[in-house]
Amino acid sequence: MRSKVSEAAIRLVDRRPSVSAEELLKGFTPSERFGEVSFDTYIPDPNQPSQAHAVEALQEFGRSVGGSKGSGGLFSKLFGKGSTKDSKAGIYLDGGFGVGKTHLLASLYHQVPGPKAFGTFVEYTNLVGALTFRKTVDALSGYNLVCIDEFELDDPGDTVLMSRLMRELADAGVKLAATSNTLPGSLGEGRFAAADFKREIQVLSDQFDVIRVDGEDYRHRGLPEAPRPVASEDFDDAVAGFGDDKTVAIDDFDQLIEHLSRVHPSRYRQLVEGLDGIAWRNVTPITAQAVALRFVVLADRLYDRDLPIVSSGVPFDQVFTEEMMAGGYQKKYFRAVSRLTALAREGLLEETVEK
Repeated sequence: MRSKVSEAAIRLVDRRPSVSAEELLKGFTPSERFGEVSFDTYIPDPNQPSQAHAVEALQEFGRSVGGSKGSGGLFSKLFGKGSTKDSKAGIYLDGGFGVGKTHLLASLYHQVPGPKAFGTFVEYTNLVGALTFRKTVDALSGYNLVCIDEFELDDPGDTVLMSRLMRELADAGVKLAATSNTLPGSLGEGRFAAADFKREIQVLSDQFDVIRVDGEDYRHRGLPEAPRPVASEDFDDAVAGFGDDKTVAIDDFDQLIEHLSRVHPSRYRQLVEGLDGIAWRNVTPITAQAVALRFVVLADRLYDRDLPIVSSGVPFDQVFTEEMMAGGYQKKYFRAVSRLTALAREGLLEETVEK
């Protein structure tokens, strides 16, 4: 007999969300996971003084946001009253995955007055694709603050695009804040011929004051190793552990991966809307880089919504090949593994609580 949760279950592969450009722009706010965070709820590691320094630096930066922009563009913004010659239009948090950079960036977003925008790097590039570059600049130029989470350059097109976008927003007096696993001057290294785009990368780098955030991945601090996937014969029982009143998306992993190639990453947020959990049968390693990068975006959106995962097949630290984990996109893959592991732990807790 089928359980209630099975009857209520849906499949991600049956979802084909359609999102307008206006809806995309309205969605540039912190996810539910970071919807109510603040600097007070960020607990710096006492063994990592750079974390407390980052809090102080961001709070100070936030106090500079929201003043009159005037008509002098970047020059008046940087050299006007209360500014110094060395002021930058933005602040850039550099650090490994899991040290709380997104928490800090969202805290900054909540601190400053609007209008403002918060999104991941890929969401901004997707916004340009949806609105066109000029309309994106026009829309964001009226904002006090633009927050860019997980800033990274994957290809030459992104490099030229984001270099120009950051420059034009800074010229309009918009304050910028970003997080990344890579220093601005090293963006793109190992992924494409970054040396051929030194000028564009330097333009990006020149917009920011860099703040280093050190520390270990908090998602694994003091926790046991990631739970092993459930056995195939136990999969249905594990899904039932979510509870009778939960909406769970249950998919065969190979079908899901194929489906992602037909849904633009800008729509992945809507792809997982309204869900309480995720269940994947027979997770297998992803061997194509383009597919792996799309899966990284999905992992980010699942983590944004704090959706617990139950899965069978290989564990998530084996979902990307050894070559991928050692290649130019390794930081993206490590972040995805870290986040998927955290969600798998939550999925195990859901099952344990129900039992």
